[in-house]
Amino acid sequence: MTTIGMLYPGHSAEDEYPYLESILSEDVYLPVVHTSVGGPDEITTHEVQALLDLGKTERLLSGATEIAVKHNPDAVMWACTSGSFVFGWDGAQQQAREIQEAIHVPASSTSLAFAAALQHLGISKVSVSATYPDDVSRHFVELLGHQGVEVLDLASHDIASGEDAGELDHDSVINLARSADAPNAQAVLIPDTALHTVRWINELESVLGKTVLTANQVTAWYGLQLAGRTVYSDQLGSLFRSSPKA
Repeated sequence: MTTIGMLYPGHSAEDEYPYLESILSEDVYLPVVHTSVGGPDEITTHEVQALLDLGKTERLLSGATEIAVKHNPDAVMWACTSGSFVFGWDGAQQQAREIQEAIHVPASSTSLAFAAALQHLGISKVSVSATYPDDVSRHFVELLGHQGVEVLDLASHDIASGEDAGELDHDSVINLARSADAPNAQAVLIPDTALHTVRWINELESVLGKTVLTANQVTAWYGLQLAGRTVYSDQLGSLFRSSPKA
């Protein structure tokens, strides 16, 4: 059994991980531990200061300790894009190091998983369709740029919270993906683990005619990579069908 622990803030689209388990392999386990969110309503607000609080060390290490004790994972992912990219490239790397040093297994985050997936696929020009306000989305653009990825088109949808994003249905997600699709982009990125997407990735790629990378998809993929597992699937888009580009 390969176990990838998911540190997930709040409650919105965490049900994507049991679904991913069901289609990946009988010996892949993706247990979720919910990290604390803070604030009176425990809502994952899409504001820079709130996201910096969401991703602070004590929240991550508390969740990491719990997941280590309960599940003995082979790797751990901070399954939050905005709560990692708002810290910048170096800060996101530091988050991963702190988790790894605390529980002694490989660790990373969704933001870093996007960068790894793009490198794996040999993609350097993308469009981004984000649920966040523009000032938050720009931090993701900056993180990608650190790795030489050019964002040709950015659509920021200013959805107030992760919980609100989690309410978007199939048609809303399709329309969101279509909102940022520069003709020369090699892929469209949809960077919110609060958004339900994994059931529709193949359809999204068909509609857009190019690779689509979504947050929970890349988080599961990179966690498996860190654990030394390569799992192929024909239900999860180009990423899960591909071998690394030279």
